[in-house]
Amino acid sequence: MNRISSQPGLVSLDDRRRPEPPALVLVAHGSRDPRTLNTVHRLLDQVREQRPGLPVHLGHIELNEPLLPDTLASLGTAEAVLVPLLLSRGYHVKRDIPEMAAASAARARVAAPLGPHPLLVETLHARLIEAGWSTDEETRRTSAVVLAAAGSRDPDSAVDTRRTAHLLSARLGVPVVPAYASAATPTVDTAIRALAARGRDRVAVASYFTAPGLFATQCAGKAPWIASAPLGTHPAMADLILHRYDQVAGRRGATSPELPALAV
Repeated sequence: MNRISSQPGLVSLDDRRRPEPPALVLVAHGSRDPRTLNTVHRLLDQVREQRPGLPVHLGHIELNEPLLPDTLASLGTAEAVLVPLLLSRGYHVKRDIPEMAAASAARARVAAPLGPHPLLVETLHARLIEAGWSTDEETRRTSAVVLAAAGSRDPDSAVDTRRTAHLLSARLGVPVVPAYASAATPTVDTAIRALAARGRDRVAVASYFTAPGLFATQCAGKAPWIASAPLGTHPAMADLILHRYDQVAGRRGATSPELPALAV
């Protein structure tokens, strides 16, 4: 006789339960801005609502508690998938998070960062629409977008951001230029001036940040037209977090649309 467990996703045959799924540990950077921590906790709630029964935890790289090593220590030797709440490859994804995972007793594997991915483009597009983005054939010729990101010295981070800009440009039908708040060029100011020199004076700033904060506020303040809100708690963000988890955990549903091959 088949019995359905009270925990969704745990089905037993002749009282044999499936093993618990690996825990999902969302790895946030950390911020002194309380809006960032609030956004992260709301994202965690969305993930839990979408996947009842999945153990979901939070660990920060710095600045906020719980720190990732403490979260991993609380898991003992349990299996876990670490999903970076980061938008591109860089030092944290390549070094910090894997080293913290390796130093713990937990059987931890690290997922890819959230970006680039079409679900991020869906979120960026939605945020621009909320901010007032609209173009017809005539105004499209003078419109453009600056994709404002945090910036990194790692060249792979810039590659990933350019791929997102390429996808967003294809979605909007206008040029999208990546620009950075720190550590990389061009700056948002420089990108806006370069677009104006090309006759693109109706420029929106798309905030390529996971949550509100200093960089997002500074970049938005430079917009000559409109600026979108950060990615935040758009439903596609929780979808993407679970997709990255599923890719590593090997769960059904891990085959959401992947990126096409793009020139960078």
